[in-house]
Amino acid sequence: MTGLVLGSGLDGLVERVEVAETVSFADAGLPVSTVPGHQGCFVLGKLGGTDIVVMRGRVHLYEGHSAQAVTAGVRWMAEQGVDSLVLTNAAGSLREDLHPGSWMILNDHLNLTGTSPLEGGPRFIDMTGAYDPAWRSEFMAVCEARKLALGEGVYAGLRGPQYETAAEVRMLRTMGADAVGMSTVLETIQARALGLRVLGLSCLTNFGAGMPGAELDHGDVVATAGKAAEAMIGALEAWASGS
Repeated sequence: MTGLVLGSGLDGLVERVEVAETVSFADAGLPVSTVPGHQGCFVLGKLGGTDIVVMRGRVHLYEGHSAQAVTAGVRWMAEQGVDSLVLTNAAGSLREDLHPGSWMILNDHLNLTGTSPLEGGPRFIDMTGAYDPAWRSEFMAVCEARKLALGEGVYAGLRGPQYETAAEVRMLRTMGADAVGMSTVLETIQARALGLRVLGLSCLTNFGAGMPGAELDHGDVVATAGKAAEAMIGALEAWASGS
């Protein structure tokens, strides 16, 4: 079974799901998000004939939650039988060739949150190939067939909630990051600890501070993600159906 986490502005995919059941975060024993664009529930059903659990929104470290609370949704989905996880997010582009409104598939990440959901025990999880290479190639082929431009790169996960300064953006670019956001990395660590395959997708909603054309506003982030979502929704649906 496949799990899918929807980031800011990416909620439209739920309309394509044949819904069997909806479970609120509260009913699942999870904290509820306070961020606009995060609905706070699980949708169980089918997408393209594939069994799927959709997590509508997520909670974040910057809302005051621990790393364990932030990743509780991943553990809940695993308990329902999810063995493959697609993580989506809204992110800032750190490359001038990756424009707002485009998408990037993650091939690696930088965990700059200062924490881990595995704290409290000697859980030395190998994070090599955290974003499954074979799964990534398969999805990129689907996007290519649909003529959906898809960049590829490294995602830097920071704590937030403030956006990065221009100096921090220069630092991240020097470190090898191609996009930056406030989620995903801890979920990936938790998923890999549970043995789940992971695919990561960033909707690039703005340029980082100090870059040409940079405008940093959460309302704009959600609006840009919403506009960019339709093409990606079609690709995910085609991928799920094997076409």
